[in-house]
Amino acid sequence: MAGKGKNRSRSTGGSGLGPQPPASLNKSRRSSPQGGIPDYVANRMARRVALATGIPSMMGMGTFVASYLLVSKGILDIPPGVTLVTSGGFFLLGLLGLSYGVLSASWEPSAGSRLGFEQIGVNVQRLRSSLKRPPAES
Repeated sequence: MAGKGKNRSRSTGGSGLGPQPPASLNKSRRSSPQGGIPDYVANRMARRVALATGIPSMMGMGTFVASYLLVSKGILDIPPGVTLVTSGGFFLLGLLGLSYGVLSASWEPSAGSRLGFEQIGVNVQRLRSSLKRPPAES
């Protein structure tokens, strides 16, 4: 019968795309200081980046739609240059939001403040010190 072998184990989580490493290896790899970004920090960064980049990017795209509607209905006569500069400004704001989202996330287990402005200085110092330090050997 298919799927009834002795060595088959049922995965209870993960992506389900292949064999998963034992949980003990997963924990030791993520909790070490050289192991990269912890999951709770990566999730905070992703949420902040999604908001700080997504909203201005949507506004940049919405600028084209709003401009088209206003011009095609004859409500306003908007020069194309104004539309391009406005949408470009929103996209630039989204690019700045990407940096903000990464640098404002707290690396502590507690979430920190809502906006995370106090974390930017701390994270810039961490970034500078990591650039000065030689890479760790594996």
